Formats: sequence, C-alpha cells, structure tokens
Amino acid sequence: MCGLVGLFHPLDPAIPDGAALRRMSDLLRHRGPDGEGQHLEAHLGLGHRRLAIVDLAGGHQPMATEDGRVVISFNGEIYNHAALRSTLQGLGHVFRTRSDTEAILLGWKAWGLAVLDRLDGMFAFALWDRDRGELLLARDRLGEKPLHYARLPGGGWAFASELQPLLALPGLARALNPAAVEDFLALGYVPDPHSIHAGIQRLPPAHALLLQRGRPEPAALYRYWQPPTRAAAAPDDAPAELAQRLDDAVRARLMADVPLGAFLSGGLDSGAVTALAARAHAGIDSFTIGFEGPEDESATAAAVAARYGTRHHAQAATADYLAAARGQAALFGEPFGDHSSVPTLAVCTLARRHVTVALSGDGGDEVFAGYRRYRFHRLSEGVRRLLPAGVRRQVIGRLAAAYPVLAGAPRWLRARNTLTELSLDSALGYYRTVCKLQDARRRALLSPAMRGALDGHDPSARFVALMAECDPEDALLQAQYADLHTYLPGDILTKLDRTSMAVSLEVRPPLLAHGLVEWGMALPAHLKLRGGTGKQVLRQAMAPLLPDAVLHGPKCGFAQGIAEQFRARAETVRARLTGEAMLDSGLFDASALTRLVDEHASGAADHAQPIWQLLVMEGFLRGTAQPAEAEMAQA
Repeated sequence: MCGLVGLFHPLDPAIPDGAALRRMSDLLRHRGPDGEGQHLEAHLGLGHRRLAIVDLAGGHQPMATEDGRVVISFNGEIYNHAALRSTLQGLGHVFRTRSDTEAILLGWKAWGLAVLDRLDGMFAFALWDRDRGELLLARDRLGEKPLHYARLPGGGWAFASELQPLLALPGLARALNPAAVEDFLALGYVPDPHSIHAGIQRLPPAHALLLQRGRPEPAALYRYWQPPTRAAAAPDDAPAELAQRLDDAVRARLMADVPLGAFLSGGLDSGAVTALAARAHAGIDSFTIGFEGPEDESATAAAVAARYGTRHHAQAATADYLAAARGQAALFGEPFGDHSSVPTLAVCTLARRHVTVALSGDGGDEVFAGYRRYRFHRLSEGVRRLLPAGVRRQVIGRLAAAYPVLAGAPRWLRARNTLTELSLDSALGYYRTVCKLQDARRRALLSPAMRGALDGHDPSARFVALMAECDPEDALLQAQYADLHTYLPGDILTKLDRTSMAVSLEVRPPLLAHGLVEWGMALPAHLKLRGGTGKQVLRQAMAPLLPDAVLHGPKCGFAQGIAEQFRARAETVRARLTGEAMLDSGLFDASALTRLVDEHASGAADHAQPIWQLLVMEGFLRGTAQPAEAEMAQA
C-alpha cells in the first residue's frame, strides 16, 4: 500500500518543480514510510511513498519499463499479478522484479487500456506513456483506493491519493463546494466525484481519466466496469459456490512478504474472513476492539479466535467523541461523519503493532443485503405496489404530516418516518432511510446565503438516477446498487482507507473481490434476504465454519454512548457549534444550531448524529480558518 502524487502540464514542456513534488509526497509519508521516489521529465512529475508488502527489495517506485517508455506510480495490490506475469511472459515480455506493479506496466504495453479489465485487485495509479504522450489515471472497480485530481492555474493538472498534498499547492482554489457541504450534512460524507473543495475532484470507482500531451482538456473520462443491474438465475448450489468463491478471494488476499492478520468483530462477515484465512494460513493474528454495553461482541470474537487458533489481540475501546470530531479533518482531509471511524482507527492501531496487512469483512452488507434498511425498503416497496401513487401521496402523506414525532417513544410507536417513506416514490423513500439529516431540518440549519448558493441542489437526485439504472421489479437490487455507488465508496471504504493508512496498515476486504461482487449482486433476492433476515446465502455457506452466535446473532455496531456524551457536555457542544469557526463561515444559522443542541440536551430528541457531523464540520472549518462565505463556489 502506498501514496502517489503527480504534476502534469500538457502544454508546458518544462520539467515540473521537483521540490514542490517532494513537499506533496512528504504529506503522504503515513501511507508509505518504507521508501520514496520521484520521476521527472518534460511535462510530468510523479512522486511515490512506499509501504513495502510484496517484493520488498525490488518494488521501488515510480517504476519504469526497461526502455523507459512507460512509468507508473501505483497504490494498491494486484492479486492476480502472477497469472498476468505468466501470460505476459508468454507474449515475450521480460520481468525484472517480482512486484505486481510491473505487471501493470507490461500489461499496458501489451493491451493498452484493456489492461484495466484484467486487473484483479485494489488500485489507484498514474501511468505515463511517453511515446503516446498519454497519462492515465485509474481507480479500482469498487473504490477501495482513492485518487483526487485538480486543475491548476495555467492549464496544468495535479493529482494525489489524498486531499492534503493538493491543498499544499500554491494557486489551487480552495473555495468550498456548497453542494458538497449539503451532501455531507445529508449523507455524512461527500460522495464522488466531488470533494468538499470546488476545485478538487475524486476519480469515481471503476473510472479512468486520460490526459494527453498538447491537449489542455481531458481526452476521455470513461467507466470500464459496472455491477449487475438485473438478477440472474439462481445457481444450483449457491451456498457451496459462495463458500468456494470466498475461500478463493481470501487466499488471493493472503499474498504478502510481511506479517498479516484479520479484523475480528464478532459478526458474520469478519468471522467468515477470519475462519477462512486461518484455515489457509497457519498462525494468523486476529484483532478485536470491544466496548462496554449489551452489544459488545468481544466474547463471540474470542470464541471464533479460539476455534481457529489465531493469535488473538483484544482491546477495550473508550472514545472522547468531542475530541475525535476535531481530528476528523486531519485524518480525512475534509468533513467525514461516520463516527465508527473512531473505533476503526483504534483497531487499525492495534493491528499495526503486530502486522502490516490485515483482512477485513467490509462489503458483505452491501453485496449480500445485510443492512436492516434493505428489509424495510423491500417491505415498503410491496406496500407501494398495492396502493396507487395518488393515494400514497395524498392519504399516507397527510397521515405522516399529522402523526406526532414521538422521538422518545418505543420504536413501534414512531411511525412518522415510515409513513413519510411510504408516501414517496421508491428511490426517494430509500433516500430517506440513508439520509442522516432530513431535508427540512437540514435546510433550517443553513444560513440564507448558503441556501441561495445551493441553487436547487438535491442530494436525493443521485439515488433516483442510480436506482433507475436497475431492474424496476427488483427493489432490493436497486437499493444495493445505489449503496455500491454511494455509501460503500463514500463512507465505508473511505473510512477503511484513511484510518488504516494513518497508521501505515494495509487492509484488504475479500468480500469485495469484483468477481464475487458480480456474482453476489446478481443473486435472486430470496437468496440474499428472506424472512426479514439478510445475507441468507452467506449464513448457509458459513454454517459449517462458524458458531450459531455468529451466524444468527443480532447485528451490532460501534460508537455506543455518543448521544449521552453530547448531553453530558452540552455546554461544550453549544460553544463549539455557535463559536467563531461556525459563525464566521457563513454556512449556518446560529439560532437553529442552538435549538438543535438544546433539544438534544433536554432529551426531547436524539440529535447525536447531526451534532456529531456539525462538530466534525466545526473542526474542519477551524482547521482551514477560512471564511467560507467569501470563498464559496457557485453550485
């Protein structure tokens, strides 16, 4: 795992500033403490920070072909590089290292852009072909590895694994993107292709950007892979096939010349990965973060570790979420609202004391329908199909508006959100289930200037568009497809990448092997979700390997007690949210912020999630020390 940076001036044949490039790469030292390198020539500068995983002696970057024609700066792992090596050697190509990086270089020479279709792994890279005058920026299919880019004054381009190296460049516009600010408040993250800064974009997953010498505008931005949009026929024995596919994915991700382990939360996904990894690799380490409360899964995790003889490392987690909120911007480079990033950073820190590579169970909920919201969405869709749209909007919509909020009542009495979702069309109803801060409440928090700058931006529009790409008769697949393009790369994989790379740990999620994703997403709905329980086929596949407590236990999460922390420290919360950084930004309405804190402090409502996001935003604005109203880009 590594970090990459680069500068490209398509119209200027001068060699880019090597000192500036080094300053950029120095900001990514945490991603690659084992080595650094530069490549400079006319038009182009590439920088690299290396975390040595495979071919410790021979994998230095940037790496060039023997003739010097093609050079690459690469972040990630290519799990099928041995097979690619064999194929390329059969075509006459000669390898000088054991590194997976070289397989991309020679694959480009053999197949051009089609090399992307052959790569099995997680990756982001910049590849320069001097003879063609082409610079290719590419990102893996699911978005496991990040890549950001920006247009520079004078027509040049800059790119980097994270935001901070780009922000260090003089002349780069730092204006905030109003739409990205609202997306963050709505979803808890800034979805691709945007960043919080109007001048910086993220390359979306499964996309490649082609820049050319002599051409100021991009030659192409294209998508080279897409997950299924329609279910296939059920396999003859889906559990057995899944067990084999997942075993293959785990074994492929055990490729390393350094110590490796696995995260073990006590849940199904991490339990499955750990069990398969321990069977394939003797003496593997496992890592658990526990916390006080009835949902603590540490004991279950320990039982799985004992069953498979892993060297188990457990640590109790305590977190000061007010302190953590101010650290999010330094970790992510922009506001990031998933508070489970705090214990995730803790488990990464624990793992890094013992290993350099860890496997995780991320992706199972998206691919095999594990989230509770999928069950509710499918049930809601069944009701929608029974009632005409006019009835839903007029009758159910009015019932929802009249129904009391009842924030502190038992769940079965809190029907207002359910009624509201039923009154909406399918995609908008699903958007409400993933929205952290609903539209009316969110807009009320914004200043008049900020509401004006949004110019009609609607965070729900991307969900409507994505779900329209899928089979309209498969409500479950529509929701999974939307998450695969939004929540998975924007939240889950961003969290995993930044928290692990902050401590120089590489994390590999076998459940996101793209062949497994294609197969799992295309399963008929009843194999994924049945009887109100998700991940049916995965539970059946893992039944011989895992105890009942893992197979059938309730889904648990991190970050318990955050609401009570904010109530107990309401004065500090209020002071931050109505302090200089927030009010000088011009983004928010001070009285609305105060009401939000007061409602939460009194127990009248649970606003823990929006308060956390606003505290994160305060930490970001405090760190940038920049009046956003004066530096606000047009939406």
